[in-house]
Order: sequence, then structure tokens, then C-alpha cells
Amino acid sequence: MLTIARLETFSNEFVCFVRVTAQDGSFGWGQCAPYNADITATIFHRQIAPWALGWPVAKAAELGTHILTMEHKYPGSYLLRALAGLDTALWDLRGRVAEQPVAALIGGRPGRVRLYASSMRRDIQPDLEAERLARLCGEQGFTAAKWRIGAECGADRDQWEGRTEVIIPTVAARLGQGIDMLVDANSGFTVPRAIEVGQMLQDNGVTHYEEPVAWWDIKATRAVTEALEIDVTGGEQDCDMAQWQRIVAGPAVDVVQPDILYLGGLTRTLDVARMAAHAGLPCTPHAANLSLVTIATAHLLRALPNAGKYLEFSIEGDDYYPWQRGLFEGDPFRVTEGHIEVTDAPGWGVEPAAAWLAQAEHRETSTEGYAPSAYNRLYHGQS
Repeated sequence: MLTIARLETFSNEFVCFVRVTAQDGSFGWGQCAPYNADITATIFHRQIAPWALGWPVAKAAELGTHILTMEHKYPGSYLLRALAGLDTALWDLRGRVAEQPVAALIGGRPGRVRLYASSMRRDIQPDLEAERLARLCGEQGFTAAKWRIGAECGADRDQWEGRTEVIIPTVAARLGQGIDMLVDANSGFTVPRAIEVGQMLQDNGVTHYEEPVAWWDIKATRAVTEALEIDVTGGEQDCDMAQWQRIVAGPAVDVVQPDILYLGGLTRTLDVARMAAHAGLPCTPHAANLSLVTIATAHLLRALPNAGKYLEFSIEGDDYYPWQRGLFEGDPFRVTEGHIEVTDAPGWGVEPAAAWLAQAEHRETSTEGYAPSAYNRLYHGQS
């Protein structure tokens, strides 16, 4: 039976790529969640890789649950950010071996995915934001766009006084008919203020209201959802499956937004999407940067029966996110008429750039000459 023989990370402070290699030399590429990725790489080799060595590739879907069970004393974000690297690499490996895109492995097929142009900025004047969103929609064919309101975890404090009241009608008027409009509050408001802003959004034709209140407060989120007609959305930060059960059971939101790399990989994201489908909720995942998360989410949306209307696509270039520069060979993020293409290439259909890998910190855990760390001997009973 084919088993996992080598696990490698290539990392810097922002990005950590993972390569999983099986006994026969077949391999796949994945990515841990971005930011503090050098820390995540250490966790990967300490708490993920030892459990994965020797695991049958045919039972890859069960590996994440096994690791989380064995690491039950660490039920937190960093472990799941690291697990995402393993899980996404195994899906790529399986796709390469089967000579199929991941979308096909999970019941979908290649094809186009509609995008929404997603602004990440709050340090921009309303008229300038309106102008750039309208320009990008015209140039690249986006038929949906999202901008930021409030202040991140602001407790009703705006980015600057009065910005929310100005930017909503300014952008809405500039985009006009034919463009679906979305906003993200990033947990910016209390319930009363969130409802007040939500009514303003409804009056201006906005249809998607993301994280209006503190994301960890399900009761508050549900209160906003029940008070408004606009779709209230959320879930990008949530990585605990019990919490997801509570979110969906409420339901606390109208649209679920798991993040593949925050949640621990595609396997766990499929579980959340199925949970949402059973409750009649669409799934519009979070994908806020041009790394593997956007590519993997495109594959996911090509397969989900309850897929949302569009894929988040960051409009911030390398000047805003310099760590995005040169991650992949070629240009996997080419936009055509407001869509991105999931091709029939095996796996995720992308390759990390050789030049980027060459300058990254490389670490390896493999069955060849493997010597467990003191941590593994003490806590895992390995010798």
C-alpha cells in the first residue's frame, strides 16, 4: 500500500508551501494558511508530520481527524493552519496520480468561476474606492464588488468619523446597475449599530453584509441576521467544527464563509459545506489573497451543489501584498470577463515558482533516518 514517505516545508514569514512525497516518488503541493507561516512550519514538523509519516495515501481523508485526535491538547488555529498544508498537498497528490483536477475528485468538473472584486483597504477615500472598483469592473469584467466599512473589530468606531455613511452611497451610486454589491465590516459593530448600517445597505442595493458584529458572538450575529433582509454572512475565522454546528443550526448567518486554509484544509471545508447544504445555506468561502486559497476555493466552487454566486478575488496587487509576488510559475490568476478558469490540469493545476522555493527556508521530515524529537518521544510515545 502506497504510504507517505517525506514531508517538506518551504517557508518565509508569510507563506509556507508543503510538499508531500509518497514511497513511489509521487508528490503533491499544498499550502499552510498565510501569515506567521514560519511559525506554522515549525508546528507542521513538530505536530503534523510525525503522525503523517507512513500513513496510507488511500486513506488520506481520515488523516486529518487522526492528527487532531492525537493532538487533542492543542485544539487551536495554528494546528489547523498547519494541517491545511498537509491536506491540500494530499489532494494535489491524489489529483496528479489520477490525472484529474481536484474539482473532479470531489464531484465537479473544470470550468469558469465568477469572481467578485474584493477590496482589502480602509485607508482609502470613498470617492477613490468608488472610482477604482468601477474601473476594474469595466476593465476586467467583474460583475460583483466588495468594499470595507466600519473599522476592524471597531466596536462602532469607524475607520474615521463618518466614513461608513459616506462610502456606502458613494460606491453604490458609482457602480450602478448590473454590479452585485458586497461589504465587509470585519466585526466592526455592536448589534444596534450593525442593524442601523444594514438598513442603510439595503436602501442602497447592497446584498451581502459580512461579519457585521464580533465574529465569535454567534448570538449577536444571529440577532443582526434576523433583523435584516440583506444576506448576513460569516465564518471565515471559525475553525472549530462544534462551533460550525452551532452556526448552521441557528442559523446564525444566511451564507457560510469557511476559509480552506484557516479551517484545516479542503476535507474539513467539504464537511462544513455539506452541513450548510443540509440546512439550505449557500457556501461562499473566504479567499482574501492571491495564494493557493483562491485556487483551491475555485476548485471547491466547481463542485458544491450549494456553491455561492461568486469567488472572492483580491484586487490588491504586489504593492499592497508584496509577499504574493512570484509565488507560482506562470499566471494562475488570469481574469477573463470577470471569471477565473479551473483547468483540466491534474491536482490544483499550479506549481510553486522554483525561484521562490530557492529562497525559502527548507525543512524535511521523512521516514529515511527519521529520529523523533524529544517532544515526540515525551508526548507521543515515539522512540
